[in-house]
Amino acid sequence: MPWILLTLAGLFEIGWAIGLKYTDGFTKPLPTALTAGSMLVSIVLLGLAVKTLPMGTAYAVWTGIGTVGTVILGIVLFAEPATAMRLGCIALIVTGILGLKFVA
Repeated sequence: MPWILLTLAGLFEIGWAIGLKYTDGFTKPLPTALTAGSMLVSIVLLGLAVKTLPMGTAYAVWTGIGTVGTVILGIVLFAEPATAMRLGCIALIVTGILGLKFVA
């Protein structure tokens, strides 16, 4: 169960990171509210996950999920570059996340 909570926390982190782009500097009320809500849910879920999981592992996985998801959505939604080097680095992060999952 803590890994499910941590995965959900990471997904909500992606939501708020992408949401920041849509707030237009926090001038748009609905995107701002949704982004703030995603931030809160993400932190609460992370807090619940670290009740069981090691803090360092949970934090690294949480930020890793957020990083990978944000980069992928940046490529898809905002036409950010999808270079081989960039995708290779993302693959390394995914490898690190999986490694932490299997050793924790």
